[in-house]
Amino acid sequence: MGKYFGTDGFRGEAGTAVTAERAFLVGKVLGWYFGARLNRKCRAVIGKDTRLSSYMLEYSLAAGLTSVGADAHILHVTTTPSVSYVTRCDGFDFGIMVSASHNPYYDNGIKLLNDRGEKMDDEVIGIVESYLDGDFTAFGGKDVPFARGRDVGRTVDYVAGRNRYIGHLISLATCSYKGFKIGLDGANGSAFQIARSVFEALGAKTYMIGDAPDGTNVNDGVGSTHIDALRELVVKNSLDVGFAFDGDADRCIAVDANGNVVTGDEEMYILANYLKARGELAHSKVVCTVLSNGGLVSALSAKGIEAEICDVGDKTVCDTMTKTGAVLGGERSGHVVVSKYETTGDGLVTAVMIMEAVVENGGFDGLLKGYKTLPQISVNVPVTDKVGAMAGIDFLADKLRNELKIRLVVRPSGTEPLVRITAEGESEELCALACKIIRSKIEENG
Repeated sequence: MGKYFGTDGFRGEAGTAVTAERAFLVGKVLGWYFGARLNRKCRAVIGKDTRLSSYMLEYSLAAGLTSVGADAHILHVTTTPSVSYVTRCDGFDFGIMVSASHNPYYDNGIKLLNDRGEKMDDEVIGIVESYLDGDFTAFGGKDVPFARGRDVGRTVDYVAGRNRYIGHLISLATCSYKGFKIGLDGANGSAFQIARSVFEALGAKTYMIGDAPDGTNVNDGVGSTHIDALRELVVKNSLDVGFAFDGDADRCIAVDANGNVVTGDEEMYILANYLKARGELAHSKVVCTVLSNGGLVSALSAKGIEAEICDVGDKTVCDTMTKTGAVLGGERSGHVVVSKYETTGDGLVTAVMIMEAVVENGGFDGLLKGYKTLPQISVNVPVTDKVGAMAGIDFLADKLRNELKIRLVVRPSGTEPLVRITAEGESEELCALACKIIRSKIEENG
C-alpha cells in the first residue's frame, strides 16, 4: 500500500484526506501521463456513487483531465463494475470511480482502472502518488503543462454506457425469473436503480430497500454490511431469495428464503458447483482468500474442486485467477469474480449467476448441500496508527495459533482505520478468546 492509495484506491474522509484539489491533481496527472504515453488525446470514463462529496470529486477529476487535453466521459451515478465494463468494452484508456464502497457517507475514494477494466498498475499508481506530493521527477522535474486553445479536453455525457451495462447484465440470464420473488437492498448507493431494472426485466417480482439515497445515508443500516434489513424483508414478505449490495455494488451478500445469510464463501460454493455441472469450471479450481472459512475449502474438496488460497483483496484474487487459470474467485465479504463476464468483482453479476443456479435447481433449497461452516469470529478494532497498533502482534498471534490450535489472521485494513482480526477453529469459545487477547494487545499499543 502507498501513502494515498490502499488496497482499493485512494480512500478517506472527503474534504480532509480526499479533497477536491487532490482529485484535480489525480485527473491532471493521469490525463497528461496517458496522453504522453499514447501520443494522442486520451479518453477516460468516470462514474460515481451517491455520496454528497461524489459530485465535488467527479467534477474536480473532470477538470483535471480536461485541463491537460484529455476527454472525460461522465457515467453519472453508477457502479464500480459498470465503469470497469464500459472502460474495457468501449475502448477507453482508463476509468475512474468515485466511491468509498462500504464506508460511511462522509468518506469517499478514487478508484483507478486500466484499459482492461482492472485495478490500475502499481507503476502508474506510484507516479500519481509522487505527483500528489509535488514530486515531478517522472516529468523531467517540471510540472505537467496545461493544454491551450483547441487542445483543451472536453466532458461528454455518457449515460448510454451505463444503459449498455444494464443490457449486458440482462443478457447473462439464460431463462426467465418469472414467478420468483426477489428482495433487493441497494444500500442507498450505486445499485439503487440498476438492480431493480435488471431483475424486473428478467421477470421477477422485486421488493426493494436501500433505494432512497439522499447523499448521507449510503450504507446506513442497509447494504451488504448491514444484512439484517434484507433478512427482515425476505422473511416478512416470504420471498424466495434476497441480494444486498454495498455502496458501489462490487459486493453482494445473499439471504435465503429462511433469512439465513449467504456470504461470499457460500456464493462461491454454489457457483463452483453450478459452473462445474455446466463444464465451465476451468481446472476445477476456485480462488479464495485467507479469510475464507475452512468449511469452504473442505466442501469444495469433497466435490473434487481445488481451493487456491491467496492474500486478501480483490486485486490479489484477480491476479491469482490469472496465474492459475481459475475462472471463479472471491472473498467472504461478497467480492466474487466470474472471469467469463467481468475482470473485477461485480455484485450484480454474482446475483444474476446465483439466480441462474436457483432457477435451475427449482429454488434455493439444496444449493448448499455438503457445505458446513466452521466456527469463525471476526472483530474490527479502530486504531489511529495501524503500524504502531501491530507492534508485537505477529509474535502473539503465532503463540495463540499453537496454544489454541486455531487459524488466526490479523491484518490492518487497506481501506479503513482498523485492524481486522479473524479467528477460526473447532469451537466458537476458542475463537472468541483469541480475538479478545489480540484486541487487548492492540488497544494496549494505543
